[in-house]
Amino acid sequence: MLPPPGTPGTDLPVRAVLPALVEALTGAGSAVLVAPPGTGKTTLVPLALAAELPGRVLVAEPRRVATRAAARRMAALLGEPVGAAVGYSVRGDSRRSEHTRVEVVTTGLLVRRLQADPDLPGVSAVVLDECHERHLDTDLALAFGLDVRAHLRPDLRLLAMSATAQAGRLAELLGAGTPAPVVAATGRLYAVDPVWCPPDAPVAPPHGSRVDPRLLDAVAATTRRALAETAGDVLVFLPGAAEIVGVAGRLSGVDADVRPLHGRLPAADQDAALTPGPRRRVVLATDVAESSLTVPGVRAVVDAGLARVPRFDVARGLGALATVRVSRSSAVQRAGRAGREGPGRVYRLWSAAEHDRLPAHPEPEIAVADLTGLALELACWGAPDGAGLALPDPLPAAASAAARETLRELGAVDGAGRVTARGRALTAVGAPPRLARALVDGAPLVGRRRAAEVVALLSADVPTRSDDLVADWRSLRRAGGGPAGRWREEAARLARAVPPAPDTDLPDDVAAGLVVALAHPGWLARRRPGSERTYLLAAGTGAELAPGTALGGAPWLAVAAADRQPGRRDARVRQAVVVDEATAREVGGVTDEPEVTWRDGDVRASRVERIGAVVLAERPLPDPDPAALAAAVAEGLRREGLSLLRWTPAAVALRERLAAAHAGLGPPWPAVDDDALRTALADLPALSAARGRADLARIDVAAALRALLPWSLAGRLDELVPERVQVPTGSRLRVDYTDPAVPTLSVRVQEVFGWAAAPVVAGRPLRLQLLSPASRVVATTADLAGFWGTGYPAVRSELRGRYPRHAWPEDPATAAPTRRAR
Repeated sequence: MLPPPGTPGTDLPVRAVLPALVEALTGAGSAVLVAPPGTGKTTLVPLALAAELPGRVLVAEPRRVATRAAARRMAALLGEPVGAAVGYSVRGDSRRSEHTRVEVVTTGLLVRRLQADPDLPGVSAVVLDECHERHLDTDLALAFGLDVRAHLRPDLRLLAMSATAQAGRLAELLGAGTPAPVVAATGRLYAVDPVWCPPDAPVAPPHGSRVDPRLLDAVAATTRRALAETAGDVLVFLPGAAEIVGVAGRLSGVDADVRPLHGRLPAADQDAALTPGPRRRVVLATDVAESSLTVPGVRAVVDAGLARVPRFDVARGLGALATVRVSRSSAVQRAGRAGREGPGRVYRLWSAAEHDRLPAHPEPEIAVADLTGLALELACWGAPDGAGLALPDPLPAAASAAARETLRELGAVDGAGRVTARGRALTAVGAPPRLARALVDGAPLVGRRRAAEVVALLSADVPTRSDDLVADWRSLRRAGGGPAGRWREEAARLARAVPPAPDTDLPDDVAAGLVVALAHPGWLARRRPGSERTYLLAAGTGAELAPGTALGGAPWLAVAAADRQPGRRDARVRQAVVVDEATAREVGGVTDEPEVTWRDGDVRASRVERIGAVVLAERPLPDPDPAALAAAVAEGLRREGLSLLRWTPAAVALRERLAAAHAGLGPPWPAVDDDALRTALADLPALSAARGRADLARIDVAAALRALLPWSLAGRLDELVPERVQVPTGSRLRVDYTDPAVPTLSVRVQEVFGWAAAPVVAGRPLRLQLLSPASRVVATTADLAGFWGTGYPAVRSELRGRYPRHAWPEDPATAAPTRRAR
């Protein structure tokens, strides 16, 4: 099928390595091709494989726009229409026939086919393109393909193609014990000169999904500069559709056709961006044009230096798209788009010094995204948590545990993580698990058509105009073409995925609320008292509506989309439906259980009716479970500390002596730090009988501390760690145990005359803080004999003139101690 040499559009660098690649793949069964963008790997490699192998060649692309573009390009090289020898299939759209030898599909669709029939009948080779982008579906397709080769289809050829040189890990995964062969194609790119042009005005770094408008001003100005300084078309990289719209408005009046290019556009608009016209073009693209698409005619690239990536807040169950700095490898690929057809330029809106500080590579999606859909796919494959599969990276523990819990709540997996019949039904819908659940369970309640329409609206592929989902729904019903057309196609596809169910007579807002609440029961939200815009989600997170919203003041919301930006405590509601409490109760899963907790500084025992974190009603609980009471008291001690107990001076002193004993003598003398005491005191009858703060304050802490001592030590406490020590004058002075490591006795020098050494306390010599007659510290020592010989003479020389009526003998070790002046 590969056109002969000299055919226009086929004289590309990868052609030189095709014989070696086919030999490596047919010999080893799997291989890795490393080829930078623009070398022809996406179009020429599948045609070459189809010429050498029987059956069909499946080519998997990470994006739908790249899938259609690759199929059109290969069909054009063959001089045939799409759907003949070369076809494509994406969700909701397919052009193929019985004559198709090369079929380009999205990686998500490839996963679906592998799940439906792992044998892939009639397929001789699977080509995974752009593996370096590390999307979840790409990782899954690779792992499933390797499993099929190992256990079902050893004859299935598997080729991983990457635009970066990080091929070692791929080769290890694809090889059965020994790394798969790696074939590299050298890019034939023209020189691309970098132009460093950071914005003149200070620009705030991206925060969440927000991009400083001053950066968009700079992008537009730089694009005008590129049009003036270069020939050919200009490709501008921006993080998302909103920024594309913003820059397009700023380019009004330029002598060029401004074409947007992103995944939400209709196919016709995407084709327009990829097709040269009679006038110069400015193509405003997301990273969809970074590696998997060829935009002909480009001689200049303007790079804003940003990318939009998924982020999942595991603790709150909230996902968001975050705007981040682009990696160096992505920046290099973007720049390469200007050197396909001749020398070019890349205008980077950052400095050379900043470039060196960029991360080397983007994070793999498996490390930062919501893994619920991935976990369900793994369970359907029979490999919960990826056990036994060659995933490029292990699943992060916290995100994986959260995904398993969500799937258990949906009934999609059992306690061991194995898929259930319901889980397989949800997977067959071809939507994320939560949305699939909303469709499957919502269709009988509101009708199949309306349930499918709402779930299609919840899809990320349909842009929204406001935070009122019902208003957007009605607007799409009235509209035609564009986003409304894609929405209708998706709704029709979803409707075919579930059994027929007639529409009900429920109003639209009630129907929408039911479906949205089924998708996200944890996002049912009740308004906080005294506020018009702040809510508490059933999942426990606060949420806030935007100022001026029409939803403000509603007692209950079913939130359809929310995210939490870095540095913010509450989530921002992006789209929601007003619901009533009856709907929330029907879907949210009301519980009515006794709760004994430490709250507001004391034990609270009540019977609580709630939807998650939202309390509906609370009644006093007259006879709480003693074990629950003890747990609540322990929680109070953990939160507020041992200050809840009544610490008399005697109890404080005893604790200090016990701490000194543990520090100096070690076990079995008990530790009495806060953590140790909380654990040890919990088993004492006095504490376990406490029902609240007042009971804690009545506990005899000194008696409780003495109860911690083993019987064999209780009688030796005063001997080994005395409260007072008798000095040579007969005075009994209190020992200071404030620092348990260094028990200290403060005493006048004259009272310890005649002592050869300080006594041993808590296993070590007592430290003496020696005082003048005016009770000022003149020396500190635990080596009294050494002090008499070296330190005392200086003290005597300094103080005997000041205090002449006090004894200052020359030999204090043999002198008589005294309390009095002469």
